[in-house]
Parts: sequence; C-alpha cells; structure tokens
Amino acid sequence: MTSPVDTTERAEVRLRELIARGFQFLHPTDARGELAAVVGVRAHDNVIDVVRLHTEDDAVATRMPADEQNVLAPARFSWRRRGPACSVLDELLELPDDRIA
Repeated sequence: MTSPVDTTERAEVRLRELIARGFQFLHPTDARGELAAVVGVRAHDNVIDVVRLHTEDDAVATRMPADEQNVLAPARFSWRRRGPACSVLDELLELPDDRIA
C-alpha cells in the first residue's frame, strides 16, 4: 500500500520532470481565494499539452492541436487521460514530442 506521503513525493518528482520539459504552471483560485487546481501548459511544435491537477485522485491531461480555441475544454484533442495524478502524469511524460500529423 502506498502512503499519502509517498504519493505526494511521486507526484512532485513528476511535476519537476514536466517543468524540466518546459511546462509552466498556474494556480487558479476560486471565489473564496482557495486553490482550485494546479494547471500546467506547454506549447511545442504544433500541439499544446495541458494538465490539470484537482486532487491526488483527480487529474486530467490533454494533448490538442495548437490552434484549439479553448485549452481547458478543447473540442479537439489527440490524447486525453483522467484519473489519479501519478498515473496521468506518468502517461503524459511517456508521450512522444512528435508533431500531430
């Protein structure tokens, strides 16, 4: 069984890997000023990668064309995963940096 501390440390390592790859992170807040999510964005080649971390068990990552109008709710995407943060981050890190054809 993985402890919450282990999960947090694993997620932190993966977030640092994303930063090393060029992701920039935002920390939007709700109306009360509380953290609503951690959002990472990286534009490269002809795609945009976005990851949103709501909780340790609720993360969403998406790869979409660079001309997508709404990166937080894209109408088109080539890849998307939702689930526990560590699993989603692992899959995002495994994506090739190839262009969308």
